[in-house]
Amino acid sequence: MKIAVLGSGMVGRTMALDLASRHEVTAFDLQEAPLKLLREKNPSIQTRVADLGDYSQYGGWLAPFDMVITAVPGFMGYRTLEAVIETGKNVADISFFPEDALQLDGLAKKKNVTVITDVGVAPGMSNFILGRYNETMKVEGFECYVGGLPKVRRKPFEYKAPFSPVDVIEEYTRPARLKENGHIVVKPALTESHFMDFDGIGTLEAFNTDGLRSILFTMPHIPNLKEQTLRYPGHVDLILALQQGGFFDETPIDINGVSMRPLDFSSKILFRQWKLGPEEEEFTVMRVLVEGEHDGKQVRVEYNMLDRYDQATKTSSMSRTTGYTCTAALELMAQGLFSDKGVFPPELVGKDARCFEFVLQYLRDRGVNWEYSSNH
Repeated sequence: MKIAVLGSGMVGRTMALDLASRHEVTAFDLQEAPLKLLREKNPSIQTRVADLGDYSQYGGWLAPFDMVITAVPGFMGYRTLEAVIETGKNVADISFFPEDALQLDGLAKKKNVTVITDVGVAPGMSNFILGRYNETMKVEGFECYVGGLPKVRRKPFEYKAPFSPVDVIEEYTRPARLKENGHIVVKPALTESHFMDFDGIGTLEAFNTDGLRSILFTMPHIPNLKEQTLRYPGHVDLILALQQGGFFDETPIDINGVSMRPLDFSSKILFRQWKLGPEEEEFTVMRVLVEGEHDGKQVRVEYNMLDRYDQATKTSSMSRTTGYTCTAALELMAQGLFSDKGVFPPELVGKDARCFEFVLQYLRDRGVNWEYSSNH
């Protein structure tokens, strides 16, 4: 098949390289540099410099392709996905935009296309797990803990961001939506921090962030839903100090006659502190818990994943765990395992046992392993 990958950042490149082993791939990006890097890794991949914000061009650009992956920055993700759907192409999306993707469901049905969105590691794999067990048990609680961290801890933050510091700061400042006892509640980010132990890593600190997204609405019958972010212990106190000190404020202040938002200044500083080196080793750690009732008994299901930087391919763990979940979703559509029309977050795909097992095996084949345990 002919596949178009829109966006050639860290994750976009990883997906293009994965797909190129089986398909004809063309990667699109505004910048030539990431496309050049992609060609050096695999000369068979076609590349095209394009302003992906020019949505009027999508019809012409995408006409030759069978399927599309969208991996653009979040701020342009919704419009990009809408433009792809308008072309009538099936699409897997990891842009993680703030808008509600389900608003495009009617358009997708009208255009007779299949859209799997939010299909990364979290959201993404966590949703697949919840969707599967929602079919086999009466789910009463869901918890997801996830973090991407550098192998080497460097003071003061002991953190490196595989994406823009602005996006990380937004994660730290946007109120977190959770569900408790059947009610959606809103709590400040960074709250309810506590320590958790993970095999192979040690003790990490978990805290509230706004990561549940679609499952708040697609799984309204589940009374308790929670997602928390993981960092090395002590990181939360540092971020709270910056936040309470006004470093993330969006109201401009005057600095020697120059008007500047403290958030913009802080982002510039943190970009240097948090920038992940091109071959810097990092890891992704994740735990998903599903609790409920099956055949009159209380059941607790646990999935754990620890994935590290791939030295052989020089591929970051975050791009592996995110990108390969998305390319697995594209293969579900390419192989006819999932062909329903409309917009589907992963929990509505993972409810099918064949789809769920296909994604787990696809990840295993690429060295991303999910460990299952249960008291059942």
